[in-house]
Amino acid sequence: MLDSAVAWMNARGNTEQWGTVAYSQRPGGAERVQRYTTENDPYVAELDGVPVGALVLDSGPSPQLPVPRAGEPERYVRLLVSDRRHAGLGIGAALLEHAVEQTRRAGVELLRVDCWAGGGGELVAFYERCGFTRTQSFRSGDWPGQVLARRVG
Repeated sequence: MLDSAVAWMNARGNTEQWGTVAYSQRPGGAERVQRYTTENDPYVAELDGVPVGALVLDSGPSPQLPVPRAGEPERYVRLLVSDRRHAGLGIGAALLEHAVEQTRRAGVELLRVDCWAGGGGELVAFYERCGFTRTQSFRSGDWPGQVLARRVG
């Protein structure tokens, strides 16, 4: 799914968000996915038994990003990806609602996410449509980012 997401973005002219190299071919890409599935809380959305989306929750932001911890217990969306062949079915939004439920069940009131803020801001707008509010902008090298939060309690 990550490889096809890179190809989909590139076909739309977006080479800045995840670059042009397939995720599985990036240095550390496969290891990162392995960590997501063993050290974090991964969830997979299926359609007719076929994986069509994935979400990874953690207890805070990636230490590689200049994003401070929230100062209170939080759940953090570390990865959200959907199979673009099924675009428009609300897979990403459904996975985020699942993250809200998991955050509530954990007794935590804050769910945060960071995302690429470049292009036309389409990804930021997606999270806003899903109930998140912008909290802080950041840069990681040339990569513009946005942190968003949603209260779930």
